[in-house]
Amino acid sequence: MKNVLLLKAGDAATSVQLSVGDYERWFLQTIGLSGQRFDILPVHKGAPLPKDAKGYDAVMMTGSPLSVTQREPWMQRAGAFMVEAGEQGVPVLGVCFGQQLLAEAYGGKVARNPKGRETGTVEVTLSPEGRADPLFTGLPERFAVQATHEDIVARLPEGATVLAGNANTANQALAFRPNVRGVQFHPEMPTDAMRAVILAREDKLEALAHEQGIPEGEYVPRLMSGITPTPYAHRVLMNFLQHFT
Repeated sequence: MKNVLLLKAGDAATSVQLSVGDYERWFLQTIGLSGQRFDILPVHKGAPLPKDAKGYDAVMMTGSPLSVTQREPWMQRAGAFMVEAGEQGVPVLGVCFGQQLLAEAYGGKVARNPKGRETGTVEVTLSPEGRADPLFTGLPERFAVQATHEDIVARLPEGATVLAGNANTANQALAFRPNVRGVQFHPEMPTDAMRAVILAREDKLEALAHEQGIPEGEYVPRLMSGITPTPYAHRVLMNFLQHFT
């Protein structure tokens, strides 16, 4: 039995929670409870962190509607905790916001993506280093994932290696240390959750599309029709738990 500490970094919109559950539910459903025991810690609500992570086989952090660029005290504490866990030899994986917080904690820079928000089902391509990394064992060079983010890791911290990217976001997956990884996309997100997230942000997405000259009422239906299953994405989480712990 592997003990996993899941740091919850935010809450999904109420409409999303009512239809498909909150962020931690997606992780637990995707990974399953066979062979894993999860402690879920809502650090965004000020939940105290353990003294150290030595009692855990792995530490993971969820995504968040919040932004690393609008730093709050709990972010500083959680980022430092993950770095310390990594230095103690505990495997660490940050997802979306989690990757960005790790990047800044290691000395990198997070910023709003000048290429615009990435939302929906997208493809990412592994770098040569990514193809050799245990995080992507059994995955093809290109595969589909669910994504929803405005911020990106704009400057890599020293020692970080790019494992995957695409035209919108060059740093879709990063290796920070031998046992510390981050992914910008959402390997835990099922298709129904992606649909729910898009519908919850429909007005904001349509406003952004209008700024880009897309006719009103076209953008969100286009995103919804483009959502497809991502049969390889969940393997990222499984590989992390199998090959790093």
